[in-house]
Parts: sequence; structure tokens; C-alpha cells
Amino acid sequence: MASLVITKRFSGDYKFELTSRKGKTIFTSNPYELRMDCEADAERLKMLFESCSYVKFKTTKGKFFFRVVVDGVVMATSRKYSTELMVQKGIAEIVKYGSKAEILDFSNNDFTFTD
Repeated sequence: MASLVITKRFSGDYKFELTSRKGKTIFTSNPYELRMDCEADAERLKMLFESCSYVKFKTTKGKFFFRVVVDGVVMATSRKYSTELMVQKGIAEIVKYGSKAEILDFSNNDFTFTD
């Protein structure tokens, strides 16, 4: 099952990533100043995966990627793929599993293991 993972960037902004069933990042959201805005957009996007637009691009180095667009606003950018077929598979995985994705919040960085 896919997961939407909320984390904090080194800059202090928040982001969410959709990770595949195998743990690979499919896309990363735009930065958010407030965690509650990040959480709200993750929830909103989870409901809209089947109806949002996926705009494909090709870099000058021949890599492929896509952007997730909702109501004319870019919400997230995918990782780079080596082929256009892999981009299509990434989008298909979002449509198939995205609405069932679990939201995990790791933005607090409370990963301290005591002795």
C-alpha cells in the first residue's frame, strides 16, 4: 500500500511524499510553512488522485517526470524516471493506490533511542 509521508525539510518547511508499496518516492509536494497546511493538502490530494491532472515533462538530459496539478495549481513533482513508460506506471500506481494511502507524520523528529 502507498503512504503519504509528512516530513520537515532542513529549511524548516514541511513537505509530503507519496511512497510506493516498495518504499520508493513517487512524488514530493511543494514546501509548506505550516504543518497543518501540509496535512490539509495531503488529505485533499488523497481524495482527488483520480480526478487531478498529471502533466508529463522531459528534461534536457532525457529523463522523464510529471507534475500533479489540481485546479490549475501544481501540488507536487515526481521523481525522475528513465523512460516514459515508467512515468505512466508511476501515475497508474497513484491512481490505483493513492486514495487508500495512509498518512504518516514524521515531522516531529522524535526518533531518539535511549540506552
